[in-house]
Amino acid sequence: MQIHTSLDQLPAFNKAVITIGTFDGVHNGHKEVLHALKRTAASVKGEMVLITFDPHPRKIVSSAILGIRLLNTLEERKQLLEKEGIDHLVVVPFTEKFANLSATEYIEDFLVAYFKPHTIIVGHDHQFGRNRQGNYALLSSKAAQFGYNIEEISRKLVEDITISSSKIREHLSHANITDANKLLGYPFFFSGTVVHGKKIGRTLGYPTANLKIEDPEKIIPGNGIYAVFAKLTGADHLYKGMMSIGFRPTLDGKSRVIEVNIFDFDQEIYDQVLEVHMIAYLREEEKYNSLADLIEQLGKDKQRSLQIL
Repeated sequence: MQIHTSLDQLPAFNKAVITIGTFDGVHNGHKEVLHALKRTAASVKGEMVLITFDPHPRKIVSSAILGIRLLNTLEERKQLLEKEGIDHLVVVPFTEKFANLSATEYIEDFLVAYFKPHTIIVGHDHQFGRNRQGNYALLSSKAAQFGYNIEEISRKLVEDITISSSKIREHLSHANITDANKLLGYPFFFSGTVVHGKKIGRTLGYPTANLKIEDPEKIIPGNGIYAVFAKLTGADHLYKGMMSIGFRPTLDGKSRVIEVNIFDFDQEIYDQVLEVHMIAYLREEEKYNSLADLIEQLGKDKQRSLQIL
């Protein structure tokens, strides 16, 4: 997959079959759209081109910036889309100038000028241009003039994608990782930089990697203890482990932390990036009467994690 981040440096696409969207999550619903993209591109011997935006358009056109919680960072989206076999991913800088293109300018000066599309695949409710004035009907009305075909993603699939995205976020916020993963079609994952903590875990026999999440828009699941796989960014080997998200009520309970105990692992990895794949929810946080009780429970958590993983 070729990744393009500058409109002025795009190649001359061969019969570009394009679709447009944020594709946050790249979940099972989105994959139906990608399958349609592949089928059409194969039928016309063209190239698949997926157009997405960065930052998220709502950061520019909406005042509800704090409400944005994304299933994927841009880098994660790239990683997932590459696995889907897309030919070209075009990341369009979403600026105020871009947001203020009229619907007609969006079609003529953006889609046609830069992509010369053979086919455009979008949903029936696709909106674009200043004040979201453009729609599927407008795209269709311009098709003959600019020589492209237009394909409609069914209303049901568009609704399924929207519902799935909302359900995934809801499942994650309630620590329901099993159902979230079913809708995603893969284990939910995130990355964090390993930072220094209070190093209490090693005194208990369970040293942990404390993670700092760099992207504030990335959604983090609800508090609890999870069975996970973990790997260092750039490496292939997945380690088994368990993770705690929460306030460590037995120890201090003052701030929310993310800690990963990696099994059969003894390396100093401070300042490195750890990627965590969440497999199963084990239990909620609990406050124990003593550290001995906590250690006993951690042993049970490890055994259960190993059984699951």
